[in-house]
Amino acid sequence: MSMNNKSTIVGLVLLCVFFLQFFLKLEWHWLFELQQQEMYKRWSGLALALFIVFQWILTLTRVIKKFRKHAMTMQTIHKWLGAICPLFFYIHSMSLGYGYLLLLSYIFFTNTLLGYFNLDVIKNKSDLLFKGWMIAHVALSIIVTIMMVFHITIVFYYK
Repeated sequence: MSMNNKSTIVGLVLLCVFFLQFFLKLEWHWLFELQQQEMYKRWSGLALALFIVFQWILTLTRVIKKFRKHAMTMQTIHKWLGAICPLFFYIHSMSLGYGYLLLLSYIFFTNTLLGYFNLDVIKNKSDLLFKGWMIAHVALSIIVTIMMVFHITIVFYYK
């Protein structure tokens, strides 16, 4: 089993566990209580935001010529961080939210799932599939980033 498959399996397990706890309403009371505290929300939100921003470093290693030698290493890091992203989300919030937060959660997890099934995993070398997958993954990443900035703005504007 390749490293790509291992990160995908870990990611799928964590994603399934997240949704299992969500739908069955299983929660750690102590974490739920923490998530109600304003300072915890802000710090865990900062950690989640930094995680999302860090994921963009892979793009920089592909686009900026002097960083290209690090692209393969960053791709591996990117995949493994993507695999554990349900944990980052869970630490910040056990729920998916309402309104735009629900939409943000749906897009975040859709993009996460799309990332798990990257072309290394599905073993397809089609140029059309690669371009379509990449466009979808980057577009959803941009939407998540914009919505994250909007969310942060709303949180700090109204508090």
